[in-house]
Amino acid sequence: MAIAELIHDVEKSSTIQLSDSIDLLTGVWELRWSSASQPWLKQADWLENLQVLDPANGRGMNLLKLAGPLGTAAAVTVEAELCLEGANRVGVRFRRGGWRGPSLPGGRRLELFKTVNQSFPAWLDITALTNDLRICRGNAGTVFALLKRHDKSVSDFL
Repeated sequence: MAIAELIHDVEKSSTIQLSDSIDLLTGVWELRWSSASQPWLKQADWLENLQVLDPANGRGMNLLKLAGPLGTAAAVTVEAELCLEGANRVGVRFRRGGWRGPSLPGGRRLELFKTVNQSFPAWLDITALTNDLRICRGNAGTVFALLKRHDKSVSDFL
C-alpha cells in the first residue's frame, strides 16, 4: 500500500480535537513524508527537516539543516506566531527567517534574520495526532507526515 493511501486511512479513522489534545501538538517534529514537490518540503536522508511547535505560547519554527555533525553549524530557519483557529486548524503567521548558526559560550547564538512579509494566510489542518505521529494538511493542499522527536525539546530551539 502506498504512503498516501496509508495516510488517508489514518486520517479517516482519526477523531482529533485540538482543544482536547493541544499538549500532544507541543514538541519537535521531524518531516518523514510530504506530498510537496519542492525539495525543502521533502524528506531526505541527508537533511533534517524539523518543525518546533509551542502552541501554548503562540510560537513555532521550521528548521532545515544538514543531517549529522555538520548540521550543528547552521540551519535555515523561519519563525512564526501560531494560534488555534477552530477545532483542528493552527493559524501560522511567519515573522522572520534566515540563517541560524551555532550556540556560543554564554548562551548566545549567531543569527542572521530578516523580517518576513507574509502576504497570505497560512495554516495547518491537523488531521491525525498521537504522541508520536502528526499528519496535517497545509493551506496549499500539501500533506505532511511527521514523527515526534522525543530526544529534542522545544526549549532547545525557542
